[in-house]
Amino acid sequence: MKKFPILMSLTLAVGTLLSACGQGADPAPADPTPTPGGGDAPTEETTDFSVKMVTDVGGVDDKSFNESAWEGLQQFKADFGATVDYLQSSTDADYQPNINRLVREGNDLVFAIGFLMGNDVKTVAEQQADARLAIVDMVVEGDDGNLLDNVANITFSEHEGSFLVGVIAGLTTKTNKVGFLGGVDGFLIKKFESGFKAGVKAVNPDAEIFVQYAESFNNAALGQQIAGTIYTQGADIIYHAAGGTGNGLFTEAKERKRAGEDVWAIGVDKDQHAEGLPENVTLTSMIKRVDQAVYLVSERTMNGDFPGGQIVEFGLQQEGVGIAPTTENVSAEALEAVEDYKTRILNGEINVPMTEDEYQAYLQDL
Repeated sequence: MKKFPILMSLTLAVGTLLSACGQGADPAPADPTPTPGGGDAPTEETTDFSVKMVTDVGGVDDKSFNESAWEGLQQFKADFGATVDYLQSSTDADYQPNINRLVREGNDLVFAIGFLMGNDVKTVAEQQADARLAIVDMVVEGDDGNLLDNVANITFSEHEGSFLVGVIAGLTTKTNKVGFLGGVDGFLIKKFESGFKAGVKAVNPDAEIFVQYAESFNNAALGQQIAGTIYTQGADIIYHAAGGTGNGLFTEAKERKRAGEDVWAIGVDKDQHAEGLPENVTLTSMIKRVDQAVYLVSERTMNGDFPGGQIVEFGLQQEGVGIAPTTENVSAEALEAVEDYKTRILNGEINVPMTEDEYQAYLQDL
């Protein structure tokens, strides 16, 4: 019955998180009937359960993180007939009003999509004890350092998945130079950066890696500008972890491809192969099953098992992260190496770094 059977085996652990607020700049009506882009009519079960989400500033059609979450809710609606919807945020100031609005409407579960909403989720959770909230990519703690009982915290092992696309980049580069385009510099995106660099160095210790942050998740023009800078420095492959800003990477790569340059882009969060067409510039993508996570937590909550006060963690073990299913541009050698390194990570032979300090220690052990 379930469209995501893998989720049934996911492991739960305890942790912490934050939240954010806002007022939807382009809010979709939080209406229990039609939903913007809503899923198909229920096919298997029906319920009066209602679950809605607040996007971060990347928007629901960011081709990445928010879009994946919305796809998970649409699938949940298709499977159970639940009411799903979203409010879109255009600035940080939209987060808290949007979360509050959905809670006041009496929805059974409200998702905050992204770590930028950490402080706002905390505020709403403490003010409205009966609310059931879930946040993606963040662990929210109260002032006493303990997890909040009415917040479910969803995290991913992004460093592990990023390591695998780093292996592909390290084995594919012809210039021996690759790049990383980050959204907002902080612990979360550093996990992507550190894992990627470690994967590159594992298979290509002499590779040079350029890193630059945009400090934004919704500025595609700036993303294109930064990608242009990194390509001009000689990199022929760039991996982005920048949400909507990362869309600029694909624009720049396609322009250069049309000009005769042999460059690649690596997508993030979902399979971004289509973003590189028709020039076919997407080498691979690091997928992060936000859709599955949203689906699972919704299902558990509907079944009376809301994981409030817990951390729900998705890693390689649970297939919550990995490389995209589209592999037509990845060599057989690189795919074989990915499987080898995946096994070594799962066996504990490799501890993938999450921070710069851990990355530096990792380099010393190579």
